Amino acid sequence: MDIAVAFSDWHYWMELLIVPFFILIAAFTIGKLINKFINKKLHEHIEKHTWPYVFANAVRGLPVAWCMGVGLYWTIHSIKGIDPTLSMLFSAFLYAVIVFSITRVVSRTVSGIIDLHIQRSEENVQATSLLSNIVAFIIYATGLMIILQYLGISVTPFLTALGVGGMAVALGLQDTLANIFAGIHIILSRQLQIYDFVKLSNGSEGQVVDITWRFTKIQSTSNNIIIVPNKEIASSTIINYNMPAKEISIGLTIGVSYDSDLDFVEKVTLEAARSVLIKIEGKVEFEPVVRFFEFADSSIKFNIYVKSTNFLNQYVIKHELIKAISSRYHQENINIPFPVREIISHK
Repeated sequence: MDIAVAFSDWHYWMELLIVPFFILIAAFTIGKLINKFINKKLHEHIEKHTWPYVFANAVRGLPVAWCMGVGLYWTIHSIKGIDPTLSMLFSAFLYAVIVFSITRVVSRTVSGIIDLHIQRSEENVQATSLLSNIVAFIIYATGLMIILQYLGISVTPFLTALGVGGMAVALGLQDTLANIFAGIHIILSRQLQIYDFVKLSNGSEGQVVDITWRFTKIQSTSNNIIIVPNKEIASSTIINYNMPAKEISIGLTIGVSYDSDLDFVEKVTLEAARSVLIKIEGKVEFEPVVRFFEFADSSIKFNIYVKSTNFLNQYVIKHELIKAISSRYHQENINIPFPVREIISHK
């Protein structure tokens, strides 16, 4: 009799625990295999910046959650005599997981499509954290409302409360809201974009690396990050070195003696400038230009102009240009005079 009872108890616990355990293990294993297959396709077979890549990247990592959800569903229905309240709780949890995972896929897909559209666009536009955050917030808020509606929680009181408390929130978050709307204005106006080199009216200068919901990050030439509130960016006078074109002009003023052959000086200076551009940028995309402009007290002055497609190269180019021109002038016996003053003393 005891053996029969023990066998009956063992059979009950096997049905209650062991079968659900193996179902969940099988679901987890299948999810991992699917996820591994997607990762392999992403890295080896699917070309980047394409629609299949965007969707596969959006789904990546979620098959495990989906398979575990299906396994949990089967587990709930494989256990006999489970309490209805507990079953309903598991079902609600399963529904929330599925909706959240689908919401995550939609958010990733939409963000990927936006990035893909920006990269394929002929205009020089880059995605920012602010744009991605706004899109993600709208999609996740929609998913949350769907889950609340399924659970029988009406979202109308929440929306009403938000409407009533909107004025109080707006007053308390004036600076934050001002920065958010200023950031949206900056992005939509396209007068300031990621990777642009800018100089603000307060003297801050560097490359824009991100535009967030509250501030704009600018990386200075010394590699420090300058944090500027969006509302200050929107109201500031800005020099954008990337507009209307990325090319930056670099000028250097030089003076040679009055005995110099100016045609020869121009030829030597241009050769030195070309050698510097090849050394720094690998090619001469824009021909350097020499322009004489003044008969000064002790020299004939002129400017040498070169162009670079990289804002940061201007400092290195000017540095190398001075060295190269000085070296060539010494080789060619071209004199760079220094100011001479005669002091006459009356005794």
